[in-house]
Amino acid sequence: MRAKRVIRTMKLKNVVKLLKNRLFLAIILTFSFVYCIVSLVREGNTVETEELDLQKIHLPGRSFQWHVGRDYKENSSEKVVTCRNSVQGKVLIADDRGYVCQRHDVLPSGCCNVNAHTTKQYCCDTCQENGCCSIYEYCISCCLQPDKKVLLQKILGKASEKFNVLLASITDQFELCLTKCRTSSQSVEHENSYKDPKAKHCYGESPPAAQPSVS
Repeated sequence: MRAKRVIRTMKLKNVVKLLKNRLFLAIILTFSFVYCIVSLVREGNTVETEELDLQKIHLPGRSFQWHVGRDYKENSSEKVVTCRNSVQGKVLIADDRGYVCQRHDVLPSGCCNVNAHTTKQYCCDTCQENGCCSIYEYCISCCLQPDKKVLLQKILGKASEKFNVLLASITDQFELCLTKCRTSSQSVEHENSYKDPKAKHCYGESPPAAQPSVS
């Protein structure tokens, strides 16, 4: 009788052990299933968040003014009250009509004197095909060409959230070109040197290519 009890006890223990193993396996399977569900939900939320972020990055509204090309030499009778300009240049100044001129050729109105022989409109001197220029004022003037609208719209569509914050205060193409042509983190490497010192002002989509260091 005692032996039978021992056998029964052993069998009961085996059954309990088997049930425990099955319960443990069921718990693992349940947790795995829950983890998969949570992962799928998170992935869906990530995609949705990315879509929302893309929606935040929008093109300028109707109040944004794109530059309309006009030759003020041919329309000299048309009076321009004032112009905004790049201000900071010691030698050159770019105004909001796309002209670049010598600083001493800037009129009291802030506009470049279109009759000065060195004044040029939509000048891309020192600018490369990628839209990077060595001189800030030429970058602005080149960026203001009416045919750059499509490129600038494309850049705005891909703008980072940080740059999109800056757009809130930008009202027209001139202000956009002023902002784009200033040196940015895209023009810098190692935080203390320009990728291409000869083309650090960029309005284009691609940052300047890093130049090999000269030993």
